[in-house]
Amino acid sequence: MGNVLDTDFEKMITPVIVKILYVLGLVIVVLVGLAGIIDGINNSYYRGAEKILVGILIIIFGPLLIRVYAEIILLAFKINQTLIEIRNKP
Repeated sequence: MGNVLDTDFEKMITPVIVKILYVLGLVIVVLVGLAGIIDGINNSYYRGAEKILVGILIIIFGPLLIRVYAEIILLAFKINQTLIEIRNKP
């Protein structure tokens, strides 16, 4: 990864951080969805079905939204890499 105090910024560390946060986000989203489902089952007399449905929707759409967000952030770095390759062509 290189030295953190390196000031030439040839190697970007943000894409690595984004990938780590993506995996962490996936784990959190699934855990929140499961917690909602379990809460809905335990409190079935008070909006239990709604909580179960919301938990399922979080598990389905949460990872999708996190993936889209991560790809949008990484897109800037892909564009930068492509521009560097174009600039370095003979």
